Amino acid sequence: MTSSGPVSAGSPVKPAAALSVARGRVTLQIIADRLAVSTATVSLALRGSPLVAESTRVRVQQTARELGYSYNRSAASLRTDRTNILGVGFHDITNPYFAELLAAIEETTTAHGRSILLGTYGEDLERQDRVLNTLKEYRPDGMILCAAGGSTPDTFAHLIAAGVPMVQLSREITPDLDFVGSDDRHGTILAMEHLIGLGHRRIAFICQNQKISTGANRYRGYCDVLARNGIPVDPTLVYPGHGTRENGSKGIQAVLDAPDPPTAAVCMNDLAAFGAMLGLRHRGREAGPDFSIIGCDDVQEAAQWYPALTTIRNFQDEMGRTSAEFLISRIADPAAPPRRLLLTPALVVRGTTAPARA
Repeated sequence: MTSSGPVSAGSPVKPAAALSVARGRVTLQIIADRLAVSTATVSLALRGSPLVAESTRVRVQQTARELGYSYNRSAASLRTDRTNILGVGFHDITNPYFAELLAAIEETTTAHGRSILLGTYGEDLERQDRVLNTLKEYRPDGMILCAAGGSTPDTFAHLIAAGVPMVQLSREITPDLDFVGSDDRHGTILAMEHLIGLGHRRIAFICQNQKISTGANRYRGYCDVLARNGIPVDPTLVYPGHGTRENGSKGIQAVLDAPDPPTAAVCMNDLAAFGAMLGLRHRGREAGPDFSIIGCDDVQEAAQWYPALTTIRNFQDEMGRTSAEFLISRIADPAAPPRRLLLTPALVVRGTTAPARA
């Protein structure tokens, strides 16, 4: 039963070709007039409301498709002051780690009736500024951001001034905003303690990057474990750069050329570790039996390599899901104190680590 009374299932509907309504201009009123029902009935039917008889709901939805009706999100946002869009800004989605984060975010936001609008900017601060400004123009209800290297609190000042709720993901720029990430220092400590337990003393760090919080914290864990074991940091065993396959390959070959080369390496992330494994093969050596390598992130690909990669699991599914939940909570309560969640990583031992050779 509807506010306009029952609608006959046999009421004729003109074919789409006979309609003169321009696509993109179809309104609820046009559909209602076409079917001789109220606009309230049309609105409820398009939302799948059980208050509308199934036969009516089917006819309304079919007519809407034939007329080319599309939901006017802009008009709805003016009525509710909400767009139900969440902006997501990532520096990189070619890295499977961030693709996995994004999948978890999208799954969670969809379950809460929101859509996401994605912007990417590499490690380019100027491009990041342009992308964030563009995302802001779409009036998202809030944003989840993984900032480019070198970002500062001022980077987000224009978003804060505009009143955009924000959550930092993986990379932390300021304690004044919500943050969800992994305890990166602890993760590298786990990796280093594993290698030292296997008898390694000459341990390289591949793709050191102090411009991002993840890089700074992982390198700090590396230095802390060396100091704890009375091992000085050897600059010839530290290769700087972004965590890419290319830099991983270059890095492993650079440290192998050191006067006193390493027997093992901790890599900034799994991508760098994959590159290091390939670099070893260029030298006729294999990760595991000939040289120990540990990555970080435990992307799905890590278990599929041969040998499978020993790595640090950062639980990116939980990170992505929690960041979305944090943002939805922040939108509901903008004045709440900032929240900070550090997930505890875990060491996953596979085939790329082995005891140091005597």
